[in-house]
Amino acid sequence: MRKFLFWFITIIIILAGATIYWKYFFTYSDGYRAGLLQKFSHKGTFFKTYEGEIILSSVESSRNVVLASEKFHFSVQEPRVAKKLDSLQGYFVVIHYEEKNGTLPWRGDSRYMVDSVRVGR
Repeated sequence: MRKFLFWFITIIIILAGATIYWKYFFTYSDGYRAGLLQKFSHKGTFFKTYEGEIILSSVESSRNVVLASEKFHFSVQEPRVAKKLDSLQGYFVVIHYEEKNGTLPWRGDSRYMVDSVRVGR
């Protein structure tokens, strides 16, 4: 019975670890998004995180005004990237993100974690 209980608990711990890894640390997808950096802030009650949103324009008029758009919300963990984004509000930027399957309170509100940014156009 002890041998069975040992293996049962070991399998449960391995499954729990694999599930936690898949949910919070596995990168589901990664890629680039380009748009106008509309908002970037440092917010939170217990855990202060960097949060931002860019406007992904699909149609622009001749005066560089966005006619049809979608917002892309993201979080940033690295202070170096956050500082750069903070100085680029109002600019067209290209960001690289990694999408996770879940969120953790100390990582941010979004499943999309930005790890680099550059000025576009």
